[in-house]
Amino acid sequence: MATDWLGSVVSINCGLTLGIYQGEVSSVDHSSQTISLKQPYHNGVRCPLPEVTFSAVDIKELKFLDIHNTVNKPGTGQGAATESSFNASARRGQSNKVALPHVTNNSQSTTAPITILRRAPAASSNSRGATQKKSGARNGGAGGPARTRDDECFGAGTDENMDADFDFEGNLALFDKAAVFSQMGGAGSHSSRAQHHGAPGDQRPASYRHDENILEAKPVIYRQITVPQPGGQEFCTDSGLVVPSVPYELHKRLLAAAERWGLSLERRLETTGVCSSQMALTLLGGPNRLTPKNVHQKPTVVLLCGPHIQGAQGVSCARHLANHGVEVILFLPNFVKMQESVTSEVQLYSGTGSKQVASVKDLPTSPVDLVINCLDCHENPLLREQSWYQSAADWANQNRAPVLSIDPMVGSQHRSVEAKWILSLGLPLPLAETESRVYLCDIGIPKMVFQEVGIRYHSPFGCKFVIPLHTP
Repeated sequence: MATDWLGSVVSINCGLTLGIYQGEVSSVDHSSQTISLKQPYHNGVRCPLPEVTFSAVDIKELKFLDIHNTVNKPGTGQGAATESSFNASARRGQSNKVALPHVTNNSQSTTAPITILRRAPAASSNSRGATQKKSGARNGGAGGPARTRDDECFGAGTDENMDADFDFEGNLALFDKAAVFSQMGGAGSHSSRAQHHGAPGDQRPASYRHDENILEAKPVIYRQITVPQPGGQEFCTDSGLVVPSVPYELHKRLLAAAERWGLSLERRLETTGVCSSQMALTLLGGPNRLTPKNVHQKPTVVLLCGPHIQGAQGVSCARHLANHGVEVILFLPNFVKMQESVTSEVQLYSGTGSKQVASVKDLPTSPVDLVINCLDCHENPLLREQSWYQSAADWANQNRAPVLSIDPMVGSQHRSVEAKWILSLGLPLPLAETESRVYLCDIGIPKMVFQEVGIRYHSPFGCKFVIPLHTP
């Protein structure tokens, strides 16, 4: 009987146009071939109307989600078949049987398809899909007002559907993340992966992260450079390698050993000039500043050099900067006799056509882009007391331009020129407490040269020639 299905929860598929409705069966009308659901849901959203009526001609599929009353009929086999039908007489004494797809029941093991009797096409005009009880008055039914054009175009308002909030937590609880991740095989840790490989009977392939290596690597040794007298100031690179500082006497022995191996002073000056100019170009903006479209505003760099090897390194840097299109101003005081290395570097620099001055009065009064300080000398610290040195240092401090110091003096408590960046050569020297950023330059000293002076050395530079150093 049709009343046996009252109270059952069903899902009715009315096609792409009308959608899917779910609800509890409230009535079944044999004469009109209709079924009504109370407390319905349309496409997963609660309907604002308490009851919705469907015609048999619009039902594509009907599924039972929960059968309230079960009808047991005699039959063979295990269990009993459940069957429901709408019995109605046809208009002309005949009926067209429409067999719907198999009905799915979540709580019963076996079900039978439901057969709904559909009347002829000339049936009542109310046999249209998903007819709601209140739609009769809205569509201009008997005694109802005529529907306005806006309602015909846009339909009823949807504000009532916004009253019920979507239960995110409840739906999220239905998702078993642990089971999904276990199927993906990506939730295993290193320890579980090691145990997995140790199991002889388990042949399940292990999965690795994008940053894991398939081959087991040796542990990283971060202290790859050791000096004969440890305990001094230490730095570290971006990758964590420890770079110890060396006393000036050991650094001087290292450079002398490099000259005996063939790394002459001229080669060292050239390498220092290339690396320091490359760092200066990066500080000036690199490709964002030095472009063919930017020739009208070239960067201006002032190099303050003294008559010594450190000054020769600055002159070499000035030459490379001038070759790359930088507006260079070289300050070098006039001396009756200078070292041969300084004289040769100045002669090469003159070929660039850049400006060279010997007095602080000829230096720019407006701020420049960068000041490179090469005034200090390791062998003769008394130069700091001369007038030209103090005048150049005062100009650098008053110009308000950032300063790069190349190979500064060792552990000076008071620096004449406050530098923002410090560039050390080969291995860093002990530096005083400062806020300057320390960089290290590779000047091409071979590994065997380090071993000759008692330093166990492994290059910390990687793919670069200038690397930053940090205090631990």
